[in-house]
Amino acid sequence: MASDLETQVENEKPLPQLNSPLDSDLEEFKPKPHPQSSGYSIPFWRKCLILFVVSWMTLAVTFSSTSLLPATPEIANEFSTTSEILDVINAGVLIAMGCSSFIWGPVTNVWGRRVAYNAAIIVLCACSAGTAASINLHMFIAMRLLSGFTGTFFMVAGQTIIADIFEPVVRGTAVGFMMVGSVSGPAIGIIVTYSQWRNIYWLQFGMTALGLVLSLLFVPNLETKKENKPARTISFILSMFNPLRIFGPFIYPNVFLCHFTCGLLSTFQYALLTSARSIFDLRFNLTSPLVSGLFYLSPGIGFFIGSVLGGRLSDRAVRKWIVKRNGVRLPQDRLNSGLATLFLVLPIGILIYSWTLEEGVGGMPVPIIAAFFAAIGLMGSFNGLNTYSAEVMPHIRSEVISGKYVVQYLFSAGSTAAVDPLIGAIGVGWTFTICVFFALLGGVNVWIITRWGVDMQRWVEGKFGIEAKPT
Repeated sequence: MASDLETQVENEKPLPQLNSPLDSDLEEFKPKPHPQSSGYSIPFWRKCLILFVVSWMTLAVTFSSTSLLPATPEIANEFSTTSEILDVINAGVLIAMGCSSFIWGPVTNVWGRRVAYNAAIIVLCACSAGTAASINLHMFIAMRLLSGFTGTFFMVAGQTIIADIFEPVVRGTAVGFMMVGSVSGPAIGIIVTYSQWRNIYWLQFGMTALGLVLSLLFVPNLETKKENKPARTISFILSMFNPLRIFGPFIYPNVFLCHFTCGLLSTFQYALLTSARSIFDLRFNLTSPLVSGLFYLSPGIGFFIGSVLGGRLSDRAVRKWIVKRNGVRLPQDRLNSGLATLFLVLPIGILIYSWTLEEGVGGMPVPIIAAFFAAIGLMGSFNGLNTYSAEVMPHIRSEVISGKYVVQYLFSAGSTAAVDPLIGAIGVGWTFTICVFFALLGGVNVWIITRWGVDMQRWVEGKFGIEAKPT
């Protein structure tokens, strides 16, 4: 099957500027014969190796933040603090992760993606060792925040690399496998119930060291050589740190709705992971970290299945719409695959999970099973949005992806800091019912993009006289 998909090369061109912003003629979106890009022509076995490397690094950078959640009471006890304080620290780390693109994006633009990618791995490796060796809470906070500032860059760079080497009809599957790394932390974090939490960071240190070796060996520099590239003057370097490079694409309604929906979905993800230990310990009188930590296997496995399945379904939607339009592919086509999970699977899973806990019915099995299906629904919805952000404006895809993660992790940080106090104020049921509303609102946003995404983008280009640039 892989060999068949390898032959389906789609022309990767930006959306053109039209005189009529609402013109619905799609003839120009049909692929034109053209030579394969340097990324598409990479042998399939090497593409798989590159995919493994970028997936490995998303696992390394994210699993420490989520895998420590089951051990929050033990960390609080060691540093003589409270779980609420650690929740705020985790929120700060998520904010740092969201802001990491403001640092590493400009570094990429000035010195190149490969240099920036490997430098970020080195920084993460050093901070992981520092966190593992922390002698007090202040050192723990400092090392965690510094490591957070490498955060989403690995995802931005990873999605950009995947978009460079995988054709659109298989790109969603590739993104699904990459995102498995970013959501596997809770399941792996079960090891903290067998040993000290510090082992998570020593493991992260080893993982990042291995990731550096693999990156140096297998990840190529796929950036296009640009003629008349500006000299690396101080003014040029400072201009690269202008945040408008990341926030500029928000002017497009379809891009804004995509990012906003990712933020809404992240609210549920981190509300679930942050609050689960305290909820289950209180409801079922659990005293063993091992028993309560086992809950994280349920959403962890659901995230894994949902990410992979969502990728396959989004690619299937792309191929379906290419046939329906006689060879025309639009970036938003793949979003059709996530409508069912946004409107049905995710909301139903959240409601069953939260209200069975609120009312004390169903014992432990029902909310655990509901969390599993909610996690599948979450990642099944996320995949299309992640891939869409890399396709909607190919000429500035790194900036678009970076903006998505800024919004996503700001919502995650707010959710992490607010969920336990909110549960204390209004209860588990109503707290997660708010997440249901967010999921349904996200579904409406995605439906709007699937129907009018291209028209909205053309309207902005016509309104402001913006000319799409080639990749």
